[in-house]
Amino acid sequence: MLAAMAAILESNADVEGFQSLIEMISGRKVAVLTGAGVSTDSGIPDYRGKGVSKRTPMNISDFLSSHQSRQRYWAGAHVGWKSFSEAQPNQGHLALAAMEQAGIIEGIVSQNVDGLHRQAGSAHVVDLHGCLDRVICLNCGQQFDRSGIESKLSSMNPWLDELSEVILAPDGDVIVTNYSSMLLPECTVCGGMLKPDVIFFGEYVPPKIFTAASNLIKRSDVLLIAGSSLAVNSGIRLLEQARRQRMPIVIVNRGETKGDKKATLKIEHGTSDVLSSLALSLGAGNLYEDIQ
Repeated sequence: MLAAMAAILESNADVEGFQSLIEMISGRKVAVLTGAGVSTDSGIPDYRGKGVSKRTPMNISDFLSSHQSRQRYWAGAHVGWKSFSEAQPNQGHLALAAMEQAGIIEGIVSQNVDGLHRQAGSAHVVDLHGCLDRVICLNCGQQFDRSGIESKLSSMNPWLDELSEVILAPDGDVIVTNYSSMLLPECTVCGGMLKPDVIFFGEYVPPKIFTAASNLIKRSDVLLIAGSSLAVNSGIRLLEQARRQRMPIVIVNRGETKGDKKATLKIEHGTSDVLSSLALSLGAGNLYEDIQ
């Protein structure tokens, strides 16, 4: 397996790091924290990678107080949804699912909102920032499947489906400049305001969700961070918890992260290659092939 990795990894140091990763994880309970870098091989861009344009994320206060802001958000979210929802799990997602089924990892805390871990077959996933396939009413709490809301948006705003040459953002939206005529969906139960069940800028992770993530770290022996720059506070909090528990911390990510200086091991490489090779090396090969 190391010979195969040598053909993939870019230096002897990377191969040695992979060997250290195997030794660090073998026979231990592993918690995994994933970020946008895990989904880039599925065609979903990350937030800070090469070629990513500067974005202004939707602020929850703007969304709640401004009809125009809600128009802007839903227009871009609707146009981007088709491409976002068609994304498929990549080798990294499949490898994590195989390792969970093999009992190698305890579960996944995901900072992503794409739902690809569950699609790949992972059962124990804490969606730290929610998931875009669900929509909630901010008045009565009713939940809706995103596909139904998208159908309504298409019938209410057929002109949106005619837009082309869109550039997908990590959260599944695109920039739409002419949205003044955008008609918004309403809750079919109470007529209240609808919002995707994800954390907007300015919102906090619900306590019960963060507790679930924290509990996963508590019952694990190693924290593996894959594809996250750790720029978001919730990720850093989990890393700090692992550090206080004196757990080995492994980071697999292209580029610098805010946790590099606190990591026991850093492998600067793509997550799909490393995770799929890790699954095979740790005896999850048959499961990995079955899932593929």
